[in-house]
Amino acid sequence: MENVIIILILVVLLSFAVKNSIKHFKGEGACCGGGSGSVRTKKPKKKKLDGPVIGKRTIEISGMHCRNCVNSVTRALNSIDGVAAKVSLRDSRADVLLDRMVDENDLRHAVEGAGFKVISIKSS
Repeated sequence: MENVIIILILVVLLSFAVKNSIKHFKGEGACCGGGSGSVRTKKPKKKKLDGPVIGKRTIEISGMHCRNCVNSVTRALNSIDGVAAKVSLRDSRADVLLDRMVDENDLRHAVEGAGFKVISIKSS
């Protein structure tokens, strides 16, 4: 009898784990600092550049799973002077506008500092 109860408890726990994993990878669950069951989806403010656009970069990023991940990368990139970023979860990339010369290492460090991996940075 005890074995049946233990097996039932394990089945229930496993079903919750599978359900939450599926929600996580669909970007619907509490992910990446989203808290206890609710994902912070408040978008960062759209950043306007001080001067005219003199350059564009496309940063390919891995490790983003949800809207909160996108917000984290957007905030990290927009914290750099002269950078305005638009990040796409679907495309796993950030499109970056520059109004001054910005070292690619600064862009890389911002993304990696937010906890994600930069695959490539291309001029566009």
